[in-house]
Amino acid sequence: MVDATNTSSFFTSESGDHPQHLTHTRKLILVLIVCNGILCVTCSSSIYTTTYAQIDEEFKSDTLLSTAGLSSFVFGIGLGPLITGPLSEQHGRRPVYLISWILFIIWTIPSAIGKNITTLIITRFLAGLAGGTYLSVAGGTVSDIYPKDRIKIPMALVSAAAFIGPCLGPVLGGFINYHQNWRWTYCFILIWAALLLIAVLIMVPETHRRVRSSRESTSAGKKVRDTGATVADPDVRSEQRDRLLLLRPLYLLLYEPMCTILSIYTAILLGILYLFFGGIPMIVQELYGFNAWQAGLTFLGIICGMITATVGIMISTYSSCKSPVSRLVSTKNGQPERHLPLAIFGSILNPLGLFWFAWSTRSDIHWMLPITGSAVFGCGTILTFSGIFTYLVEAYHMYAASVLASNGLLRCTFAAIFPLFGAKMYNSLGFTWANTVLAFMTVLLMPFPYIFFIFGQRLRMKSNFARGSEILGCR
Repeated sequence: MVDATNTSSFFTSESGDHPQHLTHTRKLILVLIVCNGILCVTCSSSIYTTTYAQIDEEFKSDTLLSTAGLSSFVFGIGLGPLITGPLSEQHGRRPVYLISWILFIIWTIPSAIGKNITTLIITRFLAGLAGGTYLSVAGGTVSDIYPKDRIKIPMALVSAAAFIGPCLGPVLGGFINYHQNWRWTYCFILIWAALLLIAVLIMVPETHRRVRSSRESTSAGKKVRDTGATVADPDVRSEQRDRLLLLRPLYLLLYEPMCTILSIYTAILLGILYLFFGGIPMIVQELYGFNAWQAGLTFLGIICGMITATVGIMISTYSSCKSPVSRLVSTKNGQPERHLPLAIFGSILNPLGLFWFAWSTRSDIHWMLPITGSAVFGCGTILTFSGIFTYLVEAYHMYAASVLASNGLLRCTFAAIFPLFGAKMYNSLGFTWANTVLAFMTVLLMPFPYIFFIFGQRLRMKSNFARGSEILGCR
């Protein structure tokens, strides 16, 4: 039996106990596994949208009620990390990964065998609650194993996984539901999740250095006591401190302006993306006569934009050419703000892509033109999220999982709400003006990455959490 608190010998470092001493190959494997978990959870959230037609027919429900199953899952993704994020900083990443993933599998099973829409809505919320762990703890794992000067690329992969996953859902689900019963959608997710659980059991070690050190100290103390020696009791955290630990993400969201405003920005972007899961199929089916699997393939535009942005981030990291972004970065060497130029550039592409998409969604214009606009939006989304996520993880290094949990709560709340009014908005305003409204929302948010690029250092100096400050007894 595998002990959830022990690390695999495969990952034992020969150059020291610090997780950052793992080899590059082992770090890459670890990052790919946690990214795979993010892909699986986020894909599970959106793949559900391809089952609407069959579910409505079998359960005699309407589209709005079916959409509640999407919203409940996404809302669960936002709530779960509020608990598991801080717990991973207290008790370690590995046990949180394992327990959460087992619960995710358990609560996905009713989606495959459920007999009514109520069962799907409730159990999808519980599955999202468990699976959402990966979206916050993955950032903590990356900050554990990479020094700050090498965190950019792995965080780009984590950011990309969080957005490629939802876009991958309609592509896979379109094929599955066009040829098979909708229940096979969840059989596919369960097989994926089971394989990933095996990978976590075998290849994911404990990476939180403070937790590793605490376990070693406790083990050493036990050995001394067994020999009859006298040692000081290990530090035992009070119940009050544990309660405050779980409140940390909410504290960050309410009292840290950097965390709050940048979380609102990412929340609106994710809300727009989830609104598209119902909106884009509606548009292409009505304007171009696409069937279910063809409508799913239209999300390849967003996916291609996201992949392009991710590859661009990797190339720019090792490139010696002086682009406008790299010149901005050079002015903030050694500071977390050096990551924000990515978000600044992305904040320009977001409204550009949305306006492009909005004003080319016409039956007399070839469908490739709006899909190209969606690719620009996908590219901007990844650049924005990668810049913001990396900035928050480095600025709040000691509390990376908690800050991503607070970010995830707001993001997933917006992602849960936006799809509920999407269909009504498109029917009331029309495709062009509805998408134009979304574009103007991103225009209003454009200045914030630049504002924090200029003034972020001053705000961090006043923060109780940024750059490793300790508060609320969390040391």
